Amino acid sequence: MPLSSSPVIRRARLGAELRQLRRREALTLEQVCGLLGWASTSKLSRIELGQSRPDLADVLDLLDVYQVPSPQREALIVIARDAATSRGWWKALGEMHERQRTYAELEAGAAAIVEYQPAVVPGLLQAPGYARLRVLAGRLLHPDVDVEADVRARLARQEVLRRPDPPRYTSLLDERVCDPAGVPAEIWQEQLAHLLALADLPNVTIRVVPRTAAPPGAVHALTAYSCYSFPDPADPRTVMLETLTNDVRLVTDADVARYERMTGWLSAVALSAEETAALLRDRAGEVANGARPGGAEGEPAGQPAGG
Repeated sequence: MPLSSSPVIRRARLGAELRQLRRREALTLEQVCGLLGWASTSKLSRIELGQSRPDLADVLDLLDVYQVPSPQREALIVIARDAATSRGWWKALGEMHERQRTYAELEAGAAAIVEYQPAVVPGLLQAPGYARLRVLAGRLLHPDVDVEADVRARLARQEVLRRPDPPRYTSLLDERVCDPAGVPAEIWQEQLAHLLALADLPNVTIRVVPRTAAPPGAVHALTAYSCYSFPDPADPRTVMLETLTNDVRLVTDADVARYERMTGWLSAVALSAEETAALLRDRAGEVANGARPGGAEGEPAGQPAGG
């Protein structure tokens, strides 16, 4: 069930709009909460920071306090409804960890997604066996993760690429991703076949960045990242950075622009989609013939539960 917009982005936009309205009226958090009879300022603060799923009745009350006229009022009500997307949508995806939920919300409303991965296949491209392997590896750092629930959620997220109105998706993979030391041959063979099948989708582009390639000035992305843009140009373009603890979300124009430049540099030295498909087919042939790309024992550190 596709979403018309990204709830997490709509919450951020709604909060920013409401904060501007409050400041326009020269009201403090305490004054607004006093007028509405709210027990503390934390409720309003979380709404303004986009940290909570807003109740439409609360938003209507705030619009009354700020005396917002039409058509601005109607436009903000639409944003508030998007921000408070029904929990029934999440039931369709099954149980989902909070980090996965952020990615799912971004993906569900995105018009375009660009990801860079230096070490592992990104979540939207993972075959079932590989996804389970990554989640199991991640449990070394996050023991509370429910493996099967996390895998189900990750696979459900992938439906966004096959829906009737899918986002344009581009994945830039460091060549090391294609040499997965420690991954069982049958799992890697399934993963390669999965990548090739996804690469045939008209909205999906997969490109490998050769290990010998150097972006201009030898600038390198130091971590995996994902860039999202949305159908409504007023919704902020967003970058997500994966870490071993909490993922980082960037929305300022300056921060996003840096990662867009990095994407441009990586794209300039990456193999074409056709060359990448040929490389993946070669790797699949090596695995079928019993060869093990990479050759080293062990496995990269566990991928965070989000991407």
